[in-house]
Amino acid sequence: MKKPVEILDTTLRDGEQTSGVSFSASEKLTLAKLLLDELKVNRLEVASARVSEGEFQAVKQIIEWAKENGYLNQIEVLTFVDGGTSLKWLQKAGAKVQNLLTKGSLNHLTHQLRKKPKEHFKDIDLVLKKAEQTGVATNVYLEDWSNGMRNSKNYVFEILDFLIEKPVKRILLPDTLGVLTPPETFDFISTVTQKYPDTHFDFHGHNDYDLSVSNVMEALKAGCHGVHLTVNGMGERAGNTPLASVVAVINDFMPNIVIDVNEKALFKVSRLVSNFTGIGIPSNKPIVGDNVFTQTAGIHADGDRKKHLYYNDLLPERFGRKRKYALGKTSGKANIQKNLHELGLILNDEELKKVTERIIELGDKKQTVTKEDLPFIISDVLDSGSFQQKVFITSYVLTHSKGLKPSTTVLVDINGEIFEENAQGDGQFDAFVNALHKIYQKKKIQLPQLTDYSVRIPPGSRSDALCETIITWQHDGVEFTTRGLDSDQTVSAIKATEKMLNII
Repeated sequence: MKKPVEILDTTLRDGEQTSGVSFSASEKLTLAKLLLDELKVNRLEVASARVSEGEFQAVKQIIEWAKENGYLNQIEVLTFVDGGTSLKWLQKAGAKVQNLLTKGSLNHLTHQLRKKPKEHFKDIDLVLKKAEQTGVATNVYLEDWSNGMRNSKNYVFEILDFLIEKPVKRILLPDTLGVLTPPETFDFISTVTQKYPDTHFDFHGHNDYDLSVSNVMEALKAGCHGVHLTVNGMGERAGNTPLASVVAVINDFMPNIVIDVNEKALFKVSRLVSNFTGIGIPSNKPIVGDNVFTQTAGIHADGDRKKHLYYNDLLPERFGRKRKYALGKTSGKANIQKNLHELGLILNDEELKKVTERIIELGDKKQTVTKEDLPFIISDVLDSGSFQQKVFITSYVLTHSKGLKPSTTVLVDINGEIFEENAQGDGQFDAFVNALHKIYQKKKIQLPQLTDYSVRIPPGSRSDALCETIITWQHDGVEFTTRGLDSDQTVSAIKATEKMLNII
């Protein structure tokens, strides 16, 4: 029989300890709804008690929504051994589950609290009794448990012996400093699950050595009943165990375990968290990164075309995504054909050879080539009338003076017809776009809406190096991206805009 495992998401609590990250109350509520309602995680740790008034309001709003939608007992709040002060905070917010932070190593107990075990247990007992009297369920964190198992195992057993006799629903075992190796994780978890077979244990990992996913696998093999994860691996220092990776690993490599998480919602949640936090997702991050379902080498695209030779079980459709084929110096004809097919374009062998050579040439110059660039490359290489450039930004003047609004004068050639306009804006590029709008209004053409604008410079480059401007546009229900490359940021944006004008 398959063993059900609980997934606790702690993005809103432990994930918020990422440097520079703070969710607003409305952002917390939005994510809580998405994580429980759509992603289907089992439990949600949403806050630490007594942090701030804003945190209190966030918890209160989440609790009100959870109560109306049947999720009240799945909302958890971190509390402290403080005589019941944080428990009162939790009750005032309306929450029904506390995750009580206790000391899981003698080192922490001795040097941080400066107490003896029996003193700490007495303080814990007071909070547990108050929670039971007021109808609050309790889970208990053993902070620094991993080091406790390494260096003070007798103390760990002493506190566990104490806790299993108390009204505690779950015991949460954190690798607080992210120091465990996979063999240690299996050994330590096996030890406690075998010694206390009737107790529910969660494992809470950190990723300081990039071992957190492996440690979760070992914890589950050793009999853990739940794991704590965060969206995009957010968290203090190197972060917590990433949710998306663990979900995929369990589903693909642990057939005896079953989880409720909806894989198709992982990418959506990941993007939303990235937008809320301002922390980008690395392009090579498993499951949710931009490149994880992108084939770059031409031999791989060729193999995919013939018999899916380079597919694995991580099919993009599982996560609501699509496979892409990158264009660059290693892409070869197969990648180019895949992209041409998506554009509805057909080239003969000789034409394809010439286009491939040009893309390799651009790749050698470290220029990024996208699917949207293909018509222009074809036009340039083959002098094809079907894709001849018809819009040219032939001249422009950009002005920026202190105390005056930036302005632009632009000269545009559209099918041999010359237009000149001047406009002001909030910046030079904004002024440039305003001038274009004036020109296209004369032709009764609606320009696309700019939905995203980003600039990047190669890492380690000098200030006079090339920068790439990437602009995403929305036009007639279709979203597409154009790129421009220049040593001047505004000029690179203008080049990206010129590509857009030709595409439309």
